[in-house]
Order: sequence, then structure tokens, then C-alpha cells
Amino acid sequence: MPGPWGAALYDCRIAHVRTGPVRHSFTHRTYLWLVDLDHLPVLPAALRPLARFRPADHGDGRRPPRRDIEEFLAGHGLDLAGGQVLMLAHARSFGHVFNPLTVYWCHGADGTPLCTVAEVHNTYGGRHRYLLRTDPDGRARAAKEFYVSPFFPVDGEYRMRLPEPGALLDLSVHLRRGGERAFTATVRGTRRPAGVLGLLREAARHPFSTLAVSLHIRYQGIRLLLRGLPVHPRPGRPAAGPPAPAPRPKCPPAHDRSTPDVKEEAPLS
Repeated sequence: MPGPWGAALYDCRIAHVRTGPVRHSFTHRTYLWLVDLDHLPVLPAALRPLARFRPADHGDGRRPPRRDIEEFLAGHGLDLAGGQVLMLAHARSFGHVFNPLTVYWCHGADGTPLCTVAEVHNTYGGRHRYLLRTDPDGRARAAKEFYVSPFFPVDGEYRMRLPEPGALLDLSVHLRRGGERAFTATVRGTRRPAGVLGLLREAARHPFSTLAVSLHIRYQGIRLLLRGLPVHPRPGRPAAGPPAPAPRPKCPPAHDRSTPDVKEEAPLS
């Protein structure tokens, strides 16, 4: 890994294109870190507000990222055997972090690619990982299993292209539903060595970058709502709408003053 901190910075352009049921697109500029999980950067104290890597921000949030990814892979019968794991993600900046997509490139002990892990975060605090066996070009498919956008149900198939970045970063994720492409996200960037000057340059170009990502997602969601795009409730949550009226109790006939049968009076659940 290049640079004095053994990490890289990518100045990125992120684009989203939605093709149905309404067409909607936008672009956003930010920067991402590529780090080795065995050698996470430790910045000088004065710069730590700009970038910190905390276990709570990645994986299950309870263990160091390296151990967490090892245990995740072991659960799928894969052994890193000490091989390198590179992670592409936002760092925590000014106390805030949000990673719509974190990518892990996992290597075996001899350095050969073992697998790729795509970790998706939604704005409701949920996280989900897709274990990908990519081809030599970084391509893989996976059924959608996780609620991300309220404007899409949990169905369809992802077609991802996630080659390990070098001088350039070039990732894409397509969601196909019913045989048609419904959504495309691309991330393209240029690598810079991670160091004091590089970080200060990126922080000046993209101040409060992770907060800006969160706000931008919500802003685009409001635009889609105003365009009348229907919302799909999260699995396990009822659809939005007025509450059902409470059942009215039955009154016994005027000639019968006895206590009614409790079974008949019990409201439906």
C-alpha cells in the first residue's frame, strides 16, 4: 500500500441512475479510503477528527474488522490463513460515518484473490453482507436479500463489478428486476497516497464528507417522494396508512341483560 500511512485515498465521483418506475439520476463527489485491515492508519492526534477507523463502524460492530471478516468467512467455509484483506470505505470524520457500500477484497496466504465481500448499510442502521466469488474481471451476481431503499422491495438480482482498485477505482452495481435494469450505481476515482497533505486536500475539497453523503441520500429520497414514487415498507413493518378503527363492542339485546360470551366479544388480532 502506498503512502506514509500504508493506505490510499480515492477522490471519487459517485453516480446513481434509477430507470423505473420513474427515471431519476444524480452524482455526488466524495473521497474513500483503501486500507489494509492488518495495518489500519493511526493518524497524528491533530488529524484524528478527520479520520478514525472504529470497530463499531464496520462489520458487526463488536470486533476488530479483521477478526470479524475472518469469522464471517469461516462461517462460509473459507480460511484466510493470514492473507491480506483490503477494505474500501469512508472513515469516521468529525464524529460521523456512513457507508452505503463497504467492499472487502480478501486474499489467501499466497496473495491470490480468495473472494470479495460487499457490505451494504441502509439509513435505518441495518447492515448486510454478500459473499461474492468474482471472476477475473471482478464480476459476480447475488440475489437481493436486504432492504436498502424504501422505493424498492427486497427482490431482484444484483450484478456487481468490483475489481480490486489500483491507480483507478471503477466499481458498478446494477439491480435487475423482472429481467430489466432498475437501478445502477457507479463509483469512479483516482488514487492518491494517504498522508497529511493528501488528507487535508481531500477534507478541504469535501468537508464533512460522510455527513454530506447521509444528507444527500435523504434529499434525493424527498425528491422521489414529491414525484409520487410509492414507498415499500420495511419487512416486518406494516404498510403506512390510517390506523384500523377499533372494533365496536356488541350490545346484548334489550330483553337479555345477561353477561355476553367473552369469546364473542374478544377483538380480532
